[in-house]
Amino acid sequence: MSPTEEEFRAAWPRVVRTLAGWCGSLDLAEEHAAEAMARAVRHDADGGRIDDLAAWAVQVGRRALLDDVRRRDTFGRLAADLARTDRVAVEPPPGSAVAAGSRHTPRDPAETDVDPDDLAEDLDDRVALLFVACDDALAPGAQMVLALRVVCGLGVREIAVHLGIAETAAAARLTRAKKGLAQARTGFAVPGAEDRRARLPVVLACVAGMFTVAHRDGFAPVDAASDLGGQALSLADALVRLSPDDPEVRGLRALVLLGLGRRPGRVDADGVALTLDEVDRTRWDDRLVRAGLRDAAVAARHGTGRFALEAAISGLHTTAPDVASTDWPRILALYDALGRVWPSPAVEAARLVAQSYADPASAEAVGTALARLAATGPAYARRDAGFALADLLWRTGRREEAGEHYRTLAELAGSEAVRRFCLRRGGAGP
Repeated sequence: MSPTEEEFRAAWPRVVRTLAGWCGSLDLAEEHAAEAMARAVRHDADGGRIDDLAAWAVQVGRRALLDDVRRRDTFGRLAADLARTDRVAVEPPPGSAVAAGSRHTPRDPAETDVDPDDLAEDLDDRVALLFVACDDALAPGAQMVLALRVVCGLGVREIAVHLGIAETAAAARLTRAKKGLAQARTGFAVPGAEDRRARLPVVLACVAGMFTVAHRDGFAPVDAASDLGGQALSLADALVRLSPDDPEVRGLRALVLLGLGRRPGRVDADGVALTLDEVDRTRWDDRLVRAGLRDAAVAARHGTGRFALEAAISGLHTTAPDVASTDWPRILALYDALGRVWPSPAVEAARLVAQSYADPASAEAVGTALARLAATGPAYARRDAGFALADLLWRTGRREEAGEHYRTLAELAGSEAVRRFCLRRGGAGP
């Protein structure tokens, strides 16, 4: 049976992690995992049979890596060392053809760079690679692009689309990330339990960043490859399994669940983005919403960190019957608390929006603050503040001024749905 796209994406992190643990290089592992997957596609097209995609790709990737190393004279000694190793750390599912008869069996922990604690906990391959990618030696942007590649299996073009940057910029950012990680760490190793606990806030922020990108521009993903929000939820699920009692982990999953639950109905019949007061809330996914609210409640009872607070805010938006009935004073208070534990221009922009609803008399002061943020804040905050300012002007009757802002914002829109919305409000579209 031919492997499906979902099977390719599910196998990817196991192949990357196994090859990296064997050769000691995440860069080489990622490169040859991609080669193995490409060969799997060709093998399938030629009528070949693949019973266990991950195990098949590990063996093919290992041979490809050996062949590549042998061609590089300067790495002759490494080739000899690798050639003497005839066992690969991959554990096929019980009952598979590979499990029944392959000579490729899991290595003893003493023979691998993977921490014994990691092996004992049977850490999810995606989570293991996520902890590797979120190394504190890398900047947040580098962590994100590396995670999108090695954890989610996205290609450079897909990464560029999701991050709204040119392919050349995405490729350069990925190269710098892999080089920075190689310079900071010798070999490949999944952080041990203590290091994972220390790195968890960075990992949560990375997954949240993935979802922010997805929620901002991914109104109606056409397939699994483009559904970064779905991948963020899958990672959040895996993190909850790893740390079920951590309120921040539960808060992150709540945030993702509630965002995905509200995704249906974000565009109209013509594919134009809708504002919050225009969305048909009856189209929201009740199953995801209820699951998100349960997680948000757990997070709120046991934590007051960034994601517990963000989940509480999202929960209030989700349970309100409409914008006018939303408990804006409470949301404003939560944003004040969020700004104390996680001060950022993005939080300030959102807090100003909440203030404009909670206290309509403050609209002029809010507009001034948003204009300042839109002019002087970091790029991501300038965009958020720009949209918030345009919406405020529109809501307060300054339609002509708002239209000018929307026409400018149309050029910055990350999706066609948002671009068409901006043009419509700017008077330049249907």
